Order: sequence, then structure tokens, then C-alpha cells
Amino acid sequence: MDNNRLDFTHRRVLVTAGAAGIGLAIATAFKDLGAAVFVTDINPAAVEAAREAGFAAMVSDVSDESQVIELATAVGTELGGLDVLVNNAGIAGPTGPIDTLDSEAWKTTFDVNVHGQFYCIKHLLPLLREGRDTSIINLSSAAGRLGMAGRSPYSASKWAVIGLTKTLAIELGEERIRVNAICPGAVNGPRIESVIQAKAAMLDRPLEEVSDLYHRQSSLNQLVDAGDIADMALFLASTLARNVNGQAMAVDGNTEKLY
Repeated sequence: MDNNRLDFTHRRVLVTAGAAGIGLAIATAFKDLGAAVFVTDINPAAVEAAREAGFAAMVSDVSDESQVIELATAVGTELGGLDVLVNNAGIAGPTGPIDTLDSEAWKTTFDVNVHGQFYCIKHLLPLLREGRDTSIINLSSAAGRLGMAGRSPYSASKWAVIGLTKTLAIELGEERIRVNAICPGAVNGPRIESVIQAKAAMLDRPLEEVSDLYHRQSSLNQLVDAGDIADMALFLASTLARNVNGQAMAVDGNTEKLY
């Protein structure tokens, strides 16, 4: 394999929710391979830490269209253009049977997980159209291809991401803008720990029992690491994937059932 095809020198990358967790792992991976990386995050402390680590960064809530418009302007000014957009921002949403869910919490889940991706693509597309080897990578989930009892707002929003991805891959294909999605399984970290706690409370089962189910739901019997998601993002944005378009790439250790 030609390692130069994973050289992102002269490439410009934006990662939403890129100052912590999976987003930071993705942003760091691109930066380590030479890319100019801009991260945005809703957490001011995380954004300041990202700046100290050498990233261009700003506080922004992708569910607020006016803030995304400001973000697009800042990216254009700071990076001089954009080649790769990684729509990583997302929230877990509420847990429970559908008739118990708060309507506002349902709406907020879609505002971030779906509408946020729409706003970013809509307002950053002018920069992407002028980019090089342009790629959009949307973060979905294993819950975007499987049902997940008690997690209907999250699962429904992540299925919507797949529909958006596949549609835009067709819509933007003639412009040579590739659009793909990544579908992580359960990723080790604070978010999955919170989800497991909520699921254990909903099921009235011991936390350790539910945690064990999550750890064993893939064929590999282990959680995914954030670095695994970053590796897939690098591949999808590289010329190694120049004919990969409209795909939902599972990084889940072969997960066939979600708990």
C-alpha cells in the first residue's frame, strides 16, 4: 500500500464535537497525518484544551443553525477552505419505553443528531465544493441499522443519518463529493457508561449484568475503542476510498443484536 495515500498534508478537516471522546480521537488522527484540523464543540473547557493542543477551535452548538453559519465563516477564514467534514456531534438521548419518553427530549435528540448534520452540510457545502478529494463522513451507529429497545429516539435518529448519507451520496456524486457514514458499536467511554446505567434502571436489572451484555453483544466480545472509529474516518477520507460512496461502514466487532 502506498503510505502517501494516507498523507493528509494540505488537507483541511472539520470535526464537530471534536474536542473530546470519539471526535478528539478523529481530529488527532488527521492532525498526526498532516491535516489542518478545525474542531468545534459545545463544551468551552474542551475547546480551550483543544486550542492548547494545537487545533483551531471554537465553541458551537450544531443544533443551532445560526451558530453553524458562524462556524462556516470561521472555518473558511481559519483554514482557507475545507476538504473533509466529519459530522461527529451527537447525543445519546433519553432511555425508556416510548410511551414514557419526554417529547422535548425526543426532539432534542433529532435536533443534534440529524438537524445538526443537515445544518453543517448545508452551510459548509460551498467550501467543500472548492475543496480537494472532498469527503463528508457522518457518524451513525450500530443502532442506525438495528433496532434497540428502550432507545427509540437515538436509534431512529441514527437511521435517519443513514438515509441522509445515502441520498447525499447520489445528490453530490456528480460533483465528486463522497458521502459515507460510520456505524460504531458500543464505544468504550463515559457516554456508553451512562447509557448502560440508564438501561439497567429501565430494566430494573443489576448494573454489572447489563454492562456485561453490552461488552458481549459483538462477536468479538469487546467494546470498540475511539481509535477504531478514527481509523475508519481516515480511510474514508483518503484516496484509498476514492470509489467508496454512500456506504454505512460498521465498526462494531460484528454486532447482530443491541441490548
